[in-house]
Amino acid sequence: MYFPSSLITPAQLSSELNNSKIVLLDCTIDKVGQSLKDTNLEVIGNSLFFDIENTFSDKNNPLPHTLVSQETFTNGIQELGINQDSIIILYDRWGIYSSPRAWWMFKVMGFDQVYILEGGIPAWKEQHLPIVDHHIKLKQRGNAKAHFNSKWYADKDYVLAHYENSETSIIDARSQGRFIASAPEPRAGLRGGHIPNSHNLPFDLVLEGNSYDSKEELQKLFKSFNNSNEQIFTCGSGITASILAFASHLLGNKNIKVYDGSWSEWGQEKLNLPISN
Repeated sequence: MYFPSSLITPAQLSSELNNSKIVLLDCTIDKVGQSLKDTNLEVIGNSLFFDIENTFSDKNNPLPHTLVSQETFTNGIQELGINQDSIIILYDRWGIYSSPRAWWMFKVMGFDQVYILEGGIPAWKEQHLPIVDHHIKLKQRGNAKAHFNSKWYADKDYVLAHYENSETSIIDARSQGRFIASAPEPRAGLRGGHIPNSHNLPFDLVLEGNSYDSKEELQKLFKSFNNSNEQIFTCGSGITASILAFASHLLGNKNIKVYDGSWSEWGQEKLNLPISN
């Protein structure tokens, strides 16, 4: 590992910006009901845009944000100039929101040298480090190739086969209201409730402001899950589940999966999958 942790500080990144192997990726997406599109673009110099919503989501799948094929992922990252030996630094303009989703995508696609900037642009600015108002575009393709690693991935059938397994913890990042069906789902056509035997850990509980909480606090939150043989993370569309997955990774847990379809799939009325509330 190039850095001592998968979560790096602004100071650590700033000291390495001259390293030609580092690729900076802005992974920002809109939040539900919130957008940065009408604000001035603020990014770290020499950053490329990692387009989760379009290039790196399967447009043939009606579910939001689902993973693309390894061939599509390979083409997308090669267009960003990423090489097999690149050191990939991910961040978002919210702080910590969509960068963990990009991290999970790279892990599923077989990449090891992938890091998240703690606190994203807000933390970078707090350190009075320089920002620019544009992404760069590269003319030279990279040579990186994706290799799908199912170790990190769960689909509906996998969850169906494991949700009654006492050695598997399914952890839901949605709000408590959505988990217990006392609050409506933001997407039409979805039932309320949760996957039976799953646990609720709203994603914002692992964050302190724009950054991850301390490892001590994360240990407390994950205490009841850390003895599981595996952890499967779910949410509405796979974005905030990845925030929890990365938190678990920081604690040293190895058997981590994100349920790609999440509640956007499981909660569909037409599928009639088992649900508790």
